[in-house]
Amino acid sequence: MHPSFEKVLVADDDLPWETVDEKIKRKVMSYTNELMLVKVAFKQGGIGTIHQHPHLQISYVASGVFEVTIGDQTRNLKEGDVYFVPSNVLHGAICLEEGLLIDVFNPMREDFV
Repeated sequence: MHPSFEKVLVADDDLPWETVDEKIKRKVMSYTNELMLVKVAFKQGGIGTIHQHPHLQISYVASGVFEVTIGDQTRNLKEGDVYFVPSNVLHGAICLEEGLLIDVFNPMREDFV
């Protein structure tokens, strides 16, 4: 067991969803200072507005279809696909079919806790 994780064994039902807006909600599953995993649920039409942050980000499309833009590249991604966001690169997503993203950040997003 690694004592620096906020939670080590995490049951999804034990954590509440945080409302981001009427079409997006998120759940911070666990984190250390260096690493964070977040589930983000989108309704169709939900928009992850173009933004940037110093954190490295890896995202897994657990379900749905998303139009993902990273820098000057845009592509539709579906269940099973992944994307990688370098530090300080503009990126965003539009949900084309209701779905779920699993986001991993390094270091953790202090603005999420």
